[in-house]
Amino acid sequence: MTQPSDQSTALDNLLTESRAFPPSEEFAKQANADASLYEEAATDREAFWAKQAERLHWETRWSQVLDWSNAPFAKWFVGGRLNVAYNCVDRHVDDGHGDQVAIHWEGEPGDTRTITYADLKREVSKTANALLSLGLETGDRVAIYMPMIPEAIFSMLACARLGLTHSVVFGGFSAEALRSRIEDAEAKLVITTDGQYRRGNPAPLKPAVDEAVAKTPTVRNVLVVRRTGTEVDWTEGRDLWWHDVVEGQSEEHTPQAFDSEHPLYILYTSGTTGRPKGILHTSGGYLTQCAYTHNVVFDHKPGQDVYWCTADIGWVTGHSYIVYGPLANRVTQVVYEGTPNTPHEGRHWEIVQKYKVSIYYTAPTLIRTFMKWGHDIPAKFDLSSLRVLGSVGEPINPEAWMWYREHIGGNRCPIVDTWWQTETGAIMISPLPGVTAAKPGSAMAPLPGVSARVVDDTGTPVGKGGGGYLVLDKPWPSMLRGVWGDEQRYRETYWSRFAAQGFYFAGDGAKYDSDGAVWLLGRVDDVMNVSGHRISTTEVESALVSHPRVAEAAVVGATDPTTGQGIVAFVILRGGASSEEEGAALVKELRDHVAKEIGPIAKPRQIMVVPELPKTRSGKIMRRLLRDVAENRQLGDVTTLQDSSVMDLIKSGLAKSSGDD
Repeated sequence: MTQPSDQSTALDNLLTESRAFPPSEEFAKQANADASLYEEAATDREAFWAKQAERLHWETRWSQVLDWSNAPFAKWFVGGRLNVAYNCVDRHVDDGHGDQVAIHWEGEPGDTRTITYADLKREVSKTANALLSLGLETGDRVAIYMPMIPEAIFSMLACARLGLTHSVVFGGFSAEALRSRIEDAEAKLVITTDGQYRRGNPAPLKPAVDEAVAKTPTVRNVLVVRRTGTEVDWTEGRDLWWHDVVEGQSEEHTPQAFDSEHPLYILYTSGTTGRPKGILHTSGGYLTQCAYTHNVVFDHKPGQDVYWCTADIGWVTGHSYIVYGPLANRVTQVVYEGTPNTPHEGRHWEIVQKYKVSIYYTAPTLIRTFMKWGHDIPAKFDLSSLRVLGSVGEPINPEAWMWYREHIGGNRCPIVDTWWQTETGAIMISPLPGVTAAKPGSAMAPLPGVSARVVDDTGTPVGKGGGGYLVLDKPWPSMLRGVWGDEQRYRETYWSRFAAQGFYFAGDGAKYDSDGAVWLLGRVDDVMNVSGHRISTTEVESALVSHPRVAEAAVVGATDPTTGQGIVAFVILRGGASSEEEGAALVKELRDHVAKEIGPIAKPRQIMVVPELPKTRSGKIMRRLLRDVAENRQLGDVTTLQDSSVMDLIKSGLAKSSGDD
């Protein structure tokens, strides 16, 4: 039930979770991390991070671990010099591991490639020599607009090798989204493909590049990988085939070291208003934290584990946990080009079985999709190789967590539910799989070396059982170094809200449970104000998903003349929709279920059963559009949706669906 609280400063803490799953004795005994890491980091934070940095190869050691004198602009490992690509590729070959598989690549149509570290070094060196032949110089920016093929990873590492700053743009984005990112970064080169495979069919990619670069005078060349064999328009002098430019290059390239603060990449996140924000990450601190977190959070054992992160390289998860962190740790990993239901809904589990994947890292939205498809699908495959499961991208509902544990992890795999952002660069809050008694749906605690708090409106920390805003109160190595070309926007977006305290404001709501475990409550923009109670959409969604008929739910607050805001819920049922009569009974049952789970204040005013939810191409639910529908407003921008027709289905059904008390 809801406890009275000071509504102006806190979020109501509604759901409770008493289940906890400690690691097995056997797992804990072999784990990379033990509980002593927390004490070590708390005793001397800078010495702790210096020790993590020593896991990398440095050409020149740093003179100072952290310079925070010009806050909020951090410098980590000041004066240190290293080459990021050397750390991810060459040093493993130099250490005698050239024959180890780096990447098991699986194409959507079923074609495969096995790439060892020796192969990776050769391909990255050839790509680097090709980029030099095009006249690119250290500090230039390169846009990468590609599907999940090995050349995308070669391109990122070749840029890192040469000190070129890459800007990867997700291959599902529009020509306009690509143009604005090329323009902002003033990229000189675009690397792309003729097309990509999507749900079994080739789809063109180069036409979007042609449209984008027609308006970006900084682009001198477009380098095109032939992937689908699709016909493409060609601009002589500007457009070049990858096989013509890269294949003939020397396989030898000597990397040079760059300053620890050399810009590694820009990654654009959609701003709530106006143009996208170019999040800037640099080299030494970023690679240190990516490698450290990949090692302790996933308990990765080089040469033994087969790791699979299902993200796309167009998102930060792909940068940090496909390319940089894992390769720095000498990973053997699966990279998959396609969609999870092509050619069938068991494709992921088929791949896990084929490569004996032991560590699997995916998003809650995909887990809930698997739930919707049914547990009989993974049951057909041998998933006994799995030993660690991870979750990323948004808070995971406790029921989805339990389903993941039971049907994918066989009730034996620790689950690491990770909280972090494009801006943080690497994982910040997560269980340690050999240490933490994890609770379904909780990210649990900041990692050793990371400092985070939950505070109220005034910046005062809340106690156990309290809710508020998640802040980071100390700098961390992989933190963003600014918004590209816009210092003011960086200060305003991330540092102005709690400027007096010097806190970084993450934009997320969070709470502590009675044990002090951290629960993420989604974006504060999504908090609903119902009769003076500030209620998180995440908690109501979790209550709905805990009902056996519900596979996925999205909740928004809609203007209500009586309560300020009323709760409107959109749900996808497991096993499809029922008849109209059954549907009405189920809606009543679901409303009562929420009231029982978290209190009458959270009972949805309206529940609508829908076939799909509006999601971005990274799988995040677009609650903004659902608010537009719930309030009968004109729909906002739908260009970033994976499938814009979803909104028409929802709008046509909303009028028929309304709950009564």
